[in-house]
Amino acid sequence: MKGKLLFVVLASMTFIAAGAQQAWSLQDCIDHALQHNIQIQKGRIGEDQGEVSLWQDRGALFPSLSFSTSQSAGYRPFEETTAIVQNGQVTNTSNKVTYQGSYGLNANWTLWNGGINRKNIKAQELQNEITALATEQSELTIQEQIAQLYVQIMYTKEARKVNEKLLETAQSQYDRGREMLAQGQMARADVAQLEAQLSSAKYDVTSSESQIANYKRQLKALLELDLTTPFDVAGEVPNDEKVLAAVPSAEEAYERALASRPEIRSAELSLDAADMQLDIARRGFLPTVGVSAGVGDSHYSASPYGIGKQMKRNLNASAGVTVSVPIFDNRRNRANVKQAKLQRANSQLDLQDRKNTLSSTIEQYWINACTQQQNFIAAQTRAASQQVSYDLLNEQFAAGLKSVVDVLEGRDNLLAAQQAMLQSKYTALLNVQLLKFYSGDKIDL
Repeated sequence: MKGKLLFVVLASMTFIAAGAQQAWSLQDCIDHALQHNIQIQKGRIGEDQGEVSLWQDRGALFPSLSFSTSQSAGYRPFEETTAIVQNGQVTNTSNKVTYQGSYGLNANWTLWNGGINRKNIKAQELQNEITALATEQSELTIQEQIAQLYVQIMYTKEARKVNEKLLETAQSQYDRGREMLAQGQMARADVAQLEAQLSSAKYDVTSSESQIANYKRQLKALLELDLTTPFDVAGEVPNDEKVLAAVPSAEEAYERALASRPEIRSAELSLDAADMQLDIARRGFLPTVGVSAGVGDSHYSASPYGIGKQMKRNLNASAGVTVSVPIFDNRRNRANVKQAKLQRANSQLDLQDRKNTLSSTIEQYWINACTQQQNFIAAQTRAASQQVSYDLLNEQFAAGLKSVVDVLEGRDNLLAAQQAMLQSKYTALLNVQLLKFYSGDKIDL
């Protein structure tokens, strides 16, 4: 009995814990996405691939060493006597089937190729930094998208509460209308209007629930969660102090963003990489100096000597120096230089374009934050006034002093005022936080 009781208690605790884990804070979402989002994981794989390429480029500074062997058999069915010349020796054989083996060990080392090998290493190091910054940019983009969807869910949840409250009022008005119809105090057409209002209120609640489910689906997609994973956000309704927080100046935010945003740093490094590629292209006109060495040996079945003696006598070694000077290369080097110059010009334009895009984005967030904060202050007063007016209309309608048309108009005015307040509230909150986010701060909802 005690064992069963313990099992029930543990199962209950597990259920409660699982239920608690369904509500995700914004930071929970961000931390999970940074670990599991597929695009971010691909970016990290790209970083590892860059390290492998750098490792390979550094290997080009060292000599190469290779071993080769060749084993062959010959068959001359109609030859009576054959003279074979091998390593300066003439061997006569009447064997129809012969066997030959050769072995070689060769080394090559590029001593100098205009410094291109070392420049390639530096170019790959720059590319690895650019790849790492691209991953960081993906992480920031994911955080921004998560924040936008998170705020949308919070906004729609609060809008649903407003719609549910209006649904309760519409239900009570409809019930009161039916009573008045039964008492002969209201026309059937007016009751039909109240019923239509009730249906509209139910539709608004259902629509809000559908929007919440869709926003959750989009957020789960960013978190790489499937449809079987229970999910909800744990965000609380923000207070006015957070919504009306001080907005940093657009100029200050832009200066901080220029110094911290990875897309700007990446564009600057791309310009450096373009300069590096231009330098590499120009070095293509310089000569290349390399050394080579090799050791070879062979044996032949038709020789009168054994394999051991042949291998001793046929052993040979060689060494040499190679100097290659480009004279005419079908315009390849000149074309490479021109292409590198064009790429550098393109990188300069790309850097300026990213700065312009960043400036426009920050200015838009700043305008939205300031405008929506002012709209929120005004919308609060208007929503409170419409609420008082609607409550009074509802009381007067219940007493038979106001018509259905007055009530419906009052409801529409209240709904519009509350929706405007909520929209300005959450739009201001989001834009203030994103403006700080671009300045290098964390998003705090």
